Amino acid sequence: MAKNKLLRMDNMGIVVESLDNAIAFFTEIGLELQWRGNIEGEWAGKVTGLGNQNVEVAMMVTPDGHSKLEISRFIAPAVIEDHRAAPVNALGYLRAMFTVEDIDELVARLISKGANLVGEIVNYENVYKLCYLRSADGLLVGLAEELGKK
Repeated sequence: MAKNKLLRMDNMGIVVESLDNAIAFFTEIGLELQWRGNIEGEWAGKVTGLGNQNVEVAMMVTPDGHSKLEISRFIAPAVIEDHRAAPVNALGYLRAMFTVEDIDELVARLISKGANLVGEIVNYENVYKLCYLRSADGLLVGLAEELGKK
């Protein structure tokens, strides 16, 4: 019997408190809103195991069209846990990493909109500048700038 092969990673999902704030944050990073709408009913709950659910969803895509981020705000059932304040060494830790052209400019712009650096911007072996930051709503992202590619 032939082994099934992976074709691609479709998207990464994140649950948020405010879909509007998350869309604004990821738009500021450079993603584009591809689709926004509600997904509801028992069929959706059969996928997630949550039963009859109602979720407002936004699909965001990177400029190259290869990576997508599915942002979800649960209307029903209610959110039961909040992991946004968990440290980066917590089990189940979740962040998305984005490569950007000018990390210093983007970090300054995001901080002006309420984001906070988790640590600091570091130079990794003159290959990348890297940092983690949290949006005003506590969403954790990583940013990377490839050095020597300008």
